Amino acid sequence: MEEHKLLKAYWRTRYEGVVELDQDWFLKTRQPPLFLNNLDNPLRKIKKLSPFEFAELSGYCTQGGEIIFVLSPKVFENYDVDRQKIYVGGSFNGWDKAIGQEKWQLRPEKINGNVKLTLHLPPGTCFKTGKSLFKFVTENKVWLEVPWDAPNVSFCENNIRNFSINPLRTGHHVFSFEKESSSRLLHGEKILWSSPNTSDECIVDYSGFLLSLKSDKELGAIVDGDKTTFRLFAPRASHVIVSIYSQLPAKTVQQIELQQDDDGVWEVDFLKNLHGHYYHYTVKGENLDKFSAFDETVQILDPYALAAADSKGPGIIIDRAQATFPFSDFTPPHWHDLVIMEAHVRDLLTHAPIDLTPEERRGFSGLTKWLQSEDCYLRETGINAVELQPIQEFDNICMEEYHWGYMTSNYFSPESSYAKNPSKASQVVEFQELVESFHRAGIAVIVDVVYNHVGEPNFLLFIDKRYYFEINSDGYLMNWSGCGNDLRTHAPMCRRLIIDSLINLMRMYHVDGFRFDLAELLGMEVLLDIEKALKKENPNVILIAEPWSFRSHMGPALRKTGFAFWNDGYRDFLAKYVHGQGNQEGIRYFLRGSLDYQARFPCQSVNYTESHDDRCWIDKITENPNFLGENPTAQDRRRTHLMIATLMMSLGMPMIAEGQDLLRSKQSENNTYKRGDLNALSYFRALNYPSTADYFRQWIRFRRSDNGQLLRLEALPSANYIKFFHQEGFSSVATLYNADFSLTHTNQQLLFAINPHKEPISFHIPDVDLTQFTQIADIERFSPQGLPSCNIPLNSTSFTLPGLSCALWVR
Repeated sequence: MEEHKLLKAYWRTRYEGVVELDQDWFLKTRQPPLFLNNLDNPLRKIKKLSPFEFAELSGYCTQGGEIIFVLSPKVFENYDVDRQKIYVGGSFNGWDKAIGQEKWQLRPEKINGNVKLTLHLPPGTCFKTGKSLFKFVTENKVWLEVPWDAPNVSFCENNIRNFSINPLRTGHHVFSFEKESSSRLLHGEKILWSSPNTSDECIVDYSGFLLSLKSDKELGAIVDGDKTTFRLFAPRASHVIVSIYSQLPAKTVQQIELQQDDDGVWEVDFLKNLHGHYYHYTVKGENLDKFSAFDETVQILDPYALAAADSKGPGIIIDRAQATFPFSDFTPPHWHDLVIMEAHVRDLLTHAPIDLTPEERRGFSGLTKWLQSEDCYLRETGINAVELQPIQEFDNICMEEYHWGYMTSNYFSPESSYAKNPSKASQVVEFQELVESFHRAGIAVIVDVVYNHVGEPNFLLFIDKRYYFEINSDGYLMNWSGCGNDLRTHAPMCRRLIIDSLINLMRMYHVDGFRFDLAELLGMEVLLDIEKALKKENPNVILIAEPWSFRSHMGPALRKTGFAFWNDGYRDFLAKYVHGQGNQEGIRYFLRGSLDYQARFPCQSVNYTESHDDRCWIDKITENPNFLGENPTAQDRRRTHLMIATLMMSLGMPMIAEGQDLLRSKQSENNTYKRGDLNALSYFRALNYPSTADYFRQWIRFRRSDNGQLLRLEALPSANYIKFFHQEGFSSVATLYNADFSLTHTNQQLLFAINPHKEPISFHIPDVDLTQFTQIADIERFSPQGLPSCNIPLNSTSFTLPGLSCALWVR
């Protein structure tokens, strides 16, 4: 008999474990010689698992002389696998070359009463020397992501996951066993193998079971009439205590111990309505390995606290029945109609030309007050959506400290330092009032949210380090976010924390949408779950992903989702293009909304040229040395005008940064996350550069006007909807919209021309009678009724555009 070794062992439930051998076990007359912890304790109720149980998560098994690929629809529930053809693609068949070949297509088959998708093949088809890799792929070339916890998951470059095939392990090497009842997760238990010729041992891993734990119970401090229930998910804790007090600083503290259920949730009822009281948790546990960080000296802010006195806590108990707000009806613009401005609460208010108290100028109430004024900057620009930098509780040291907000310490509480009286939870009603004021001004509210890492104190770390964070084999926190810790977003209760907090922002504050910071780190499965849950709450919710991290870029993969994405390619290309360094292919691609590669529908691409990150636009493109754009040159201004004209004429979702229309400079600084002095908007610059400020506003109005409907496409345009005209050797372009009149409800056409070069460029436009077009914009002016003078001369089929200029005509 060939000797076996132990491959791995893990707990599947609190009472049932699984052990995998290094090769298949075909002996029917005896069970493997397996023991738990010592040789006097043989494993109880050893049972060989069905190969199809192995295939449920591994994607394949062997049975009856065949290799059988098995796709379980419940494992891939986000991919709608029942409505499309699915293929096996791998190292043995050229990966995507298998798409469309019947030989590699999966078919429905009932297994143990459930329908799976399967493919039966001779083993030699796929068993090669060494390890073979495979994935499932749709007929539309969408690769189904391999589950993180698949027994045979193989990680390749850029953390790409594949299934692996080992001909020695085909589903006949897996056994289940039972242990005596235990209410706690155990650490350090071992499986022993003992035969006459071989001995071996391995630790029974509990992480798979730990990361499968989940609960549907409502979490947090839940007030229901005259009862307050405290619930906290802390699966490996040994004790959880809640401390309750009625004033700050705390004088009288009542401590109550919670009881744990099998789902990892600790709970206790307090027979009193504690609305307005303060609380924190103490979580005790055993630090038996490098994956734990329990510390009973830490006062833990409840992850589900609806308000926090500050970033360190304590939490403030909120009775939702007493925190309702009379919101007026508001329907945000359709995605294709959006014009967004990214903005920071304090950047807008620091120099706002309105009489405000110091407390109001610090946050929500001041912005609410300013929005009620007709001459509010945000209203004057004409934008119809604001993307607020983070407003969830973040880890600033004191109320006065300036902070961008990308270090979140609580996902449910609005930022306490933006409130006038945070210890009384005024941030709740103040943020509600702010959203209502935006809506009354006709502006949708998108919130920038950060679910890839957390700030300090890292409360989740002290609740359960292994459950909530990505950790390497040495127990160190992973850092693809660049912020010191990466959330394990695919863990069920971490995923639920994300979704619950987003839904809370929608229900309690009527937020219209979200921009997800470093969304690549959340992973495709989590993003799809977020989309599904949020669109169930509001089918029109605005979802935008920042599609990269320090690990990878997921831009093209977002095509299949309902997320829009920040188009960093657009940002980088346009900064070069206005200097004459672009190319014809690039400008055509981006004017068409990146539809040829990244975007599936026109408004999926969020087109922008400046955001909070990195240098601002004018510092980046200025002719002045050392990126100093504070005093822009005449050509800097012309290039900025070329940019906003191109941005508004591109299919997609346009976004500008706060102050971009004011030619805001950050004095060459590349990272200003704590520089409130540089980020604060100087509205006086609108007086220094009034024509630029007005030029931006005219283009935004045009984009939102009836004439701009040719740019605000909801569905894919026809192949000939846009026609491009070039002069060979130059990146200048003339673009005709509705060229084929495929928008049947209008005979309108737009002709846009841009020349980023210093020399004049002539365009020949065949088969178009240019004499029917009226010029409404040039490099300095915009008049929807037509420019009154100094128009670019047109003959029937051609015109010449001056250097560093643009023009727009309407027919």
